[in-house]
Amino acid sequence: MQLKRFASYCFIGLFVATCAVLAPPASVVRAQDSAPQVIEMSAKKYEFTPVRVKAGTKVQLKVTATDRDHGIAIETVADGAAKGSAPGLVIDSPEKCWKLPKGEVVTINFTAQTAGTYQIKCCVHCGLGHGGMKGTIVVE
Repeated sequence: MQLKRFASYCFIGLFVATCAVLAPPASVVRAQDSAPQVIEMSAKKYEFTPVRVKAGTKVQLKVTATDRDHGIAIETVADGAAKGSAPGLVIDSPEKCWKLPKGEVVTINFTAQTAGTYQIKCCVHCGLGHGGMKGTIVVE
C-alpha cells in the first residue's frame, strides 16, 4: 500500500515538474498575443518626439502635428544594417509618407522586431528647416 502511495506522489511530482518546465513564465508575452503599446508623438518645427520601445513590441503610434501640416516617413531598416537587410520595423501599411494635418491624430501600426535606431523624417515640405526635421525610433 505504501509503495502505491509513493508511486502516486512520484507521478504527481513528475507531472508538476514537467508542467513547470514546459509552460512559459507568466511574464513572457509574445508581441502577436498582446495589445499594441500606444505611443503618442508630436511633430512640430522642426522635430519629432523621440520614441523608445522594446524589441518584439507591437506599437500603435499616434502622431499629431502641433504647429502646421507635416508628414512622416519611417525607415524600416536600422541605421548601420547591412545593405539588403530585412526590415526591423514591420509597418502594417504600405504607405511611405503619412500626411499629418495640423491638429489631427494619424495612427501608424508597426511591430518593432529588431533592435536598432530607425530614422524618421518629414516628407511634406514644412518650411525653411524642413530638411533637418528628423527623429528616431530606438528599439532596445
